[in-house]
Amino acid sequence: MRLRGTGRLRRAINRFFRRVRPQAVILLYHRVVEVPADPQLLCVKPVHFAAHLAHVRQNYRPVSLTALNEALQQGEVPDRAVVLTFDDGYADNLHHAKPILERYAVPATVFVTAGKIDNRREFWWDELERLLLLPDALPERLELTINGRKYSWTLEGTGGPERFRPERYRYWNITLKDDPTPRHKCYRELCALLRPLTEAARQAVLAELVSLTGADPLGRPEYRPLTTDEVRALAAGGLVTVGAHTLTHPVLAALPAEEQQREIEESKRRLESILGQPVTSFSYPYGAKGDYTPETLAMVRQAGFVCACANFADTVWRGSDPFQLPRFLIRDWDRDEFAEQVRAWFRE
Repeated sequence: MRLRGTGRLRRAINRFFRRVRPQAVILLYHRVVEVPADPQLLCVKPVHFAAHLAHVRQNYRPVSLTALNEALQQGEVPDRAVVLTFDDGYADNLHHAKPILERYAVPATVFVTAGKIDNRREFWWDELERLLLLPDALPERLELTINGRKYSWTLEGTGGPERFRPERYRYWNITLKDDPTPRHKCYRELCALLRPLTEAARQAVLAELVSLTGADPLGRPEYRPLTTDEVRALAAGGLVTVGAHTLTHPVLAALPAEEQQREIEESKRRLESILGQPVTSFSYPYGAKGDYTPETLAMVRQAGFVCACANFADTVWRGSDPFQLPRFLIRDWDRDEFAEQVRAWFRE
């Protein structure tokens, strides 16, 4: 027999303990740069990033991911701690983010996609934006073969008598429900189709798209990944720690076990070869709970990593799994909005 009201009481008790127990927040950034458009919402302007760090420095306890994990191993969490992390490994993490981190003495971990180092090609989502959302004109009809299946999109009007003006749609992003042009609909659908592919299959589609559009296969310099020398410069001084983010940024859960293992272990090996020191932290590409499996967690542990970050929203407390650390995704907020978000996450 279940007593009436016990569910509400249990939830109230849980809310109470979530407020009073020590907790930490891990922030997830990708880029610190100002760009004309940001359809994936990955970019934070440098002025906003500086405002974020100023607020963290003044109101919370900035700690490194390493320090947080060491506390977790002791069954503790530094209360009101804030940890900064970056995913992917864009060059602007060094050139724009690190100087601001140094200004405010805030540590961070940058998870680098090891197979993209020294690569002049953009990350696939950026390349797709460049190929579909920026050209003056596109073919009236686009036909692609993806994993043996044919897809087509009608794009008439995108190259009509009036030149396509991407600046008109600079505020559009994939979180919005509506697609203002056939290009945007195609971009959204291709993002979903390319995401679970292997790197080889994804690059085959992009190569076909480059051929059909007549675009330059090389990317925009301001969107490029880190080089080998830049990875070393990023880690120099110890304020920024480099972690692994696989070789090619796949959905690990979509890969066979042997491919998952190669992505995990080889990314660690390459980064350690560049840095000449152990790489002990990892983050799962995309990072939602469906993007990795219990077998993935075991592989990350067996590879010698001591902690791993995911991408689902929650605070870190002493019972958190060090191989599924939750993070809060950061957008291009001004200081007031950022402060309100962090306050809500800590349930102050």
